[in-house]
Amino acid sequence: MRTVEEHVPAPKDFGVALIGVQEGSEMELDLRFEAVHEGILVSGTVDVEVKGECGRCLDPLRYGSSVDVQELFYYDNQELAEDEEEDALRVVENDTVNLEPVLRDAVVTTLPFQPVCREDCQGLCAECGVRLEDNPGHQHEVLDPRWASLAGLTGTAADPQAAKPEAKTVLDEREES
Repeated sequence: MRTVEEHVPAPKDFGVALIGVQEGSEMELDLRFEAVHEGILVSGTVDVEVKGECGRCLDPLRYGSSVDVQELFYYDNQELAEDEEEDALRVVENDTVNLEPVLRDAVVTTLPFQPVCREDCQGLCAECGVRLEDNPGHQHEVLDPRWASLAGLTGTAADPQAAKPEAKTVLDEREES
């Protein structure tokens, strides 16, 4: 068994669209390599700094994350079942193992799908984009265009003077008949 404690730069594409580990930022590896009958068992933790933006208000996010890692790398001369080969098994080649895919899988799968700065983040207004946290009573009056012509009958049209003559004409026609 061997233990490794290293600081390595993060590779490219170590995240998703809104959040991830920046390329070149420091990753702290605390790993243990154990020889087992089937191959080499790698286990330990990876500490990274995660950066991104809130999916609701687009404010920047930054926090540390510690991720557990465990993967078995099979010796290349080991005969494997067909179904195991389809699962993209990790293989020991020339007494080395490629940790990048293992670390990427471990870190990226722990990232939130929809990152938020706070659970109660209100986000941005869908109409105008104003930050709702700064304007708590912000709202827009939305008129359904299908009911716009009927709004004049109740006096709630955007221009009540324009709607009233039509209403008078309809009432006058009823009185005359």
